[in-house]
Amino acid sequence: MAKKKTAEERRRRAAELKAQRLREERRRKVLTIAGVTTAVVLVVGLLAFLLFMEFRSRTVSGVEEFEVGSYEHVETGQRVDYEQTPPVGGDHWNAWQNCGVYPEPVTPEFAVHSLEHGAVWINYRPDLPEDQVQALNEMYSPGDYLVISPYEGEMDAPIVASSWGRQISAETAGDENLQRFVRLYERGTDVPEPGASCSGQRSETAAEIDAMISGGSVDTSGGMEGPEGGDAGAGEGSGNEAEASDAPSGAAEDEPTAEEQ
Repeated sequence: MAKKKTAEERRRRAAELKAQRLREERRRKVLTIAGVTTAVVLVVGLLAFLLFMEFRSRTVSGVEEFEVGSYEHVETGQRVDYEQTPPVGGDHWNAWQNCGVYPEPVTPEFAVHSLEHGAVWINYRPDLPEDQVQALNEMYSPGDYLVISPYEGEMDAPIVASSWGRQISAETAGDENLQRFVRLYERGTDVPEPGASCSGQRSETAAEIDAMISGGSVDTSGGMEGPEGGDAGAGEGSGNEAEASDAPSGAAEDEPTAEEQ
């Protein structure tokens, strides 16, 4: 009788151990599945968040688009009557404005040529607070396709940024849509001459260029005459890739100043 009870107890104990092992295996499987599911959910959530942030960074509100008609080279010194102020494209002079930061207004006919190469031109009212001007200037790093300058004409807002055929207005330099506009359209590819240079040409302000024109330093083929009558700037496709300075506020070293005319 005792042996029979012992055998039954062993069988019962074995059954209990087997049931316990099965419960532990099921628990491990559940935990494994839960862990994998959690990891997948986290990865999918992270990817969704990154995609949303990328989409958000490329979604710019308040952009106006314009159809640019003619965009021919016109004789240097011949003023162009642009439809938008500041302009977003159109006819322009042979040389382009070097990308960089300018403390004074630049010549629109040069800046439009820079837009044609994929630059973004950020204009601000001359009475913009100094801290806002500084914040705009800090958006530029050497090599960027940005022209930043005050604008003397009428503007709908304190700050207006233009790319080829597009424009956006902002009240402050920290405006998110302004920042996105610059990220999206700087070095734009949907321009007439994508990838063309934004350096190696004109670094003078509008006042300096006006003085040079008044002094007769104009090559009617489109360039500005250098000290010995030659073309001071390299033509398009010349390979002259000299970088513009952070604050190109005066004439280049090999070019005449207004006093030398």
